[in-house]
This record gives sequence, C-alpha cells and structure tokens, in this order.
Amino acid sequence: MAEPLRIGVVGVYHETNTFAPGLTHLSDFSHCSTLGESPFMELFRHTRTTMGGVIDASLQDSITLVPGLYVSATPGGIVSDETARQILQQLTHSIQPGLDGWVVILHGAMVSESCQDMEEAILEAIRSRIGIDIPISVTVDLHANLGPNMSQLCNLLVGYDTYPHIDAYERGMEALQLLVRQIRGEIQPVIALARPNMLVVPQKMITTQGVMKQIMEKAFAMERDPDVLNVTVCGGFPYSDVPFAGMCFAVTTNGREALAQCYADELAQLAWSLRDQFRVEAIGVKAALRSVQEAHEGPVILVEGSDNVGGGSPADGTHLLQELLRLPQRSLIVIRDPDAVTIACRQGVGEVFSYPVGGKSDSLHGMPVPVEGKVRLLFDGMYTHRGPYMKGAIAYMGTTAVIEAGPVTLVLTSERVPPWDIGHVESLGLHPSSFHIIVVKSAVAWISAFGPYAKKMIEVDTPGCCTVSLQSLLYRHVPPSVFPWNSVAKEHAE
Repeated sequence: MAEPLRIGVVGVYHETNTFAPGLTHLSDFSHCSTLGESPFMELFRHTRTTMGGVIDASLQDSITLVPGLYVSATPGGIVSDETARQILQQLTHSIQPGLDGWVVILHGAMVSESCQDMEEAILEAIRSRIGIDIPISVTVDLHANLGPNMSQLCNLLVGYDTYPHIDAYERGMEALQLLVRQIRGEIQPVIALARPNMLVVPQKMITTQGVMKQIMEKAFAMERDPDVLNVTVCGGFPYSDVPFAGMCFAVTTNGREALAQCYADELAQLAWSLRDQFRVEAIGVKAALRSVQEAHEGPVILVEGSDNVGGGSPADGTHLLQELLRLPQRSLIVIRDPDAVTIACRQGVGEVFSYPVGGKSDSLHGMPVPVEGKVRLLFDGMYTHRGPYMKGAIAYMGTTAVIEAGPVTLVLTSERVPPWDIGHVESLGLHPSSFHIIVVKSAVAWISAFGPYAKKMIEVDTPGCCTVSLQSLLYRHVPPSVFPWNSVAKEHAE
C-alpha cells in the first residue's frame, strides 16, 4: 500500500493599490500560521475560502496537509520593503523539506517598495527551498496581474471563475486535486499565457453579465476539452501600476503546449475584439443624487467604487457623507475613522457626538466633515460571514460606533473592512430595508451582500484611488500602448 501523500500549503495574500495613501506594514497582516497546526486547520475548516477548499479536498483523499506560513492583509497601499523581507524570511523558514508537493495561495497583485512582482519573489523563495522537481499548484484571484515568469515557477495555476468571488472554496479544492493527479503521474500539466494588452476596471468584470460573461462562457467551453486541465481568466488589477498589469489568460493542458497557447491566444483575441464594451461612463455626485431623488422606493445603493475598500482605498472618503447630511431621506454609510471611534467611546452610548469625520488619509478622498449626532451603539466589530462570499470567514471592523446624525446613520469603524457580507451592517442591529439610501464603498463584491435588497443601484465616481477614470491616475509603469489609452494597439501573447 502506497504511503499517504504529504502536501504543504502556504499563502501570502495581498492586493496592492499603488495609488493608495500610506504603506502596508507587517502589523496589517494576519499571521494565521502562528496559531499552530490544529488551530490553523480548525480556523479554516467549514469556511467557503480557498484554504477551506484545500483542507476539505485533503480530507477526502486522506492526504496529510502540512501548513506553513499563511498571511493575509486587507487590500491597501504598497507593502514596505521591511515587511516584504520579513514575510519572505518567515515563509522560507516555514517550508518543510521532503513533501510531495505544495499548494500556494496568492492574490496575484502584491507589490512592495522595490519589487513589482511579489508573487514571483514568493515562488522563487519556495523554489529555493524545495528545488525545481517538486510540483507547485498556485491559486490566484480573478484580479491577479500575472507576471511574465509565473508559468515557469509553478506547475499548475488555478484562478477564481467568479466576481463577486463566490467560488474560492471550489478553486482551492481544484488546486489540490490537480496537484494530486500530477504527483501520481496521471497528468503532465503545461501552462500558456496570453495578454490582450488591456487595463480593465473591476466594474466591467462581473462574470454573470455583459462582456465578461461572454468571455467566461468561452473559457468554460474550452475546459470541456478533455486535454484541458484549467482555463484561468484574470481580469487584472488596474490599480497596481506595474508593467504587466491588466487582463491575462492562462490555459493549462495535459502535455499539449501548442493547444494551451492556441486557446490562450484565442481568448486574448476575443477580449480585444470586445474592448469597447469594457469602457465605463463615470457618473458624478450631483447626477447620482438626482437619480436618488427620482427613486420612489428604497433602498437605493450608491456604489462608491472609487473608495473601494476591497481595492485598497482608505475607506474614509467623505464626498458622499457631506451630501447625505443635506438630504431628508434615511441613509446609511460606513467610514473608517479610528479617531472618531475613540471620541464616541469616550462619550458613551446615548451621549452627544460632535467631531469632524473621515478625510484623514489624504485630500483626494475628501476633507473631514463635521458631524453632530448621538452615539447609538458601540460594538467590538467582529462578525462571521453568513452569505455566499467566503461563508464562515471572520471579519473584524475593530471597535465600531454607530452615530445617528439626523436622517444619516453613520457607522464608524477602526479598521478597513469591505462590505462583502450582510453582517457588515446586521451585526450592528441595522437592516438594509430600513434605509432609502445605502452607500457601499465597493466596486462589485457588495452585490453578494446587498444585492438582494437593492431596489435601484447607482454607480457614482467620486475622486479616489479606485476611480473608474483611469486617465485621472498618474501611471508610471503601465505602458501607454494599452487599452483604454490606445484602442488600436495590437494584442500580444506570451
């Protein structure tokens, strides 16, 4: 009887917005691996996360899973060099020798002060410990910016198929299952990449509608070919200013390199032919508020993608708060402002709150707005995801205060937490149907939580580091030949 396989799993997960204010430091990362093996496994078991999928797949196949370093941080600014150095050092030390293979959980858009492709640095660090013969299966987010050397550093590449990302669990399972097949000699994977030379905003990457749905359907059709192991569609992350940012396609076949490249090129050509459908019309604050006034039924969701927490924004933009305070309709908005939370805690529940809120990170996202109201609730900020987006995962907003300021319910958090689950507000005793207007600082992922309640949705483009108006951002490394700047550029494949 063959010995059970022993497979390692590590992860370094960060989506870096190079336009966001401030640096991301080691203290911003959650170090799950420091819990010890058993608590680590229990933390992720029964969660609809990538790691949860890896764990469950290992249990189904009687595989011994050996966890190494796993760190993740909320999307944010450039990772400091010292943080990157410490993470790579900890990662290297956590790699156990003699295992049969490795699953590596990455985002795909991590950037440090001096390294534009941290995923490459991570995989090189792992390879330096295990050599070139041990297979590596990598998972990435749909918003990954795949570097030019990714396909040489790993054997398998599995990306999310959905946005909002509700298939992380399935992709984790798939990554381990394919790795096991390779270890057992059942498959010989080869990866080919192709790029259509396009920078696309997240609002156009919803996989269940529009142009992205058309591309995903083509990818799924390719996966029905028995020689194809996986087709990964990466929409890319336009807010990481790196030379290889943008859409990319990775096709993995069973030993058929030419077929893999043919399919990848075909997807790139399709995306390029549809490029004009990826354009977005920006709607300003005044126009958005006129639409709100015309809506007879709520809640109306004001989607402030330019301050998208899940895209690395500071989450303290005040452009909409300042307007909501002038409107008569009941509204709800969440803003990160730890200083304001401290003031609310000092005052106490039921007491008067008077303090300038938000606008503390930079001037781009707005200036502090004076708020007068009452402290309605103080909360520790922890809740568990109950919806389809990474169900079972724990979210932590930090100490949180709810302020009633006339018709505006203002939620003040100490930490930046994306609105990916309805617990974002229901954990505070707030229900979406109680409000006519709800502001979500998100691009698309909010749909999983608030979509079922929305009577109307309005995308508003306020000034911010996640704006859909990419031309307003100062790019230094993305070549000017890419779409949308050059709509007649030729697609190219790697």
